[in-house]
Amino acid sequence: MSKEQIEVDEVTIKGVRYVPADSVKPEIGEKRIIVADRGWVFVGTCEDHPDGSVTLRGAKNIRRWGTTAGLGQLVNGPLSNTVADNYGTVRVTPIAQIAILGGW
Repeated sequence: MSKEQIEVDEVTIKGVRYVPADSVKPEIGEKRIIVADRGWVFVGTCEDHPDGSVTLRGAKNIRRWGTTAGLGQLVNGPLSNTVADNYGTVRVTPIAQIAILGGW
């Protein structure tokens, strides 16, 4: 008994649209926390480049996170123990990018 493979671009079931996972790219805004090589962590307004690098304008180097549960605690802005130094414009290839909701 042979099984046929059916290729479908999308399916709607009970009003819910389903698409292949690899066709959806997550939206991330311009304002981000960027984890870079050698432990550098920056926050700023980002411009993406085709080579995978990112230019951060108005960048701050997050020297001390001041968190108790990781970088995710900084999505709404710095905490009372966070130390961030003004850094100007930086171009890096990100290891990780975290969307910022506000406060920076």
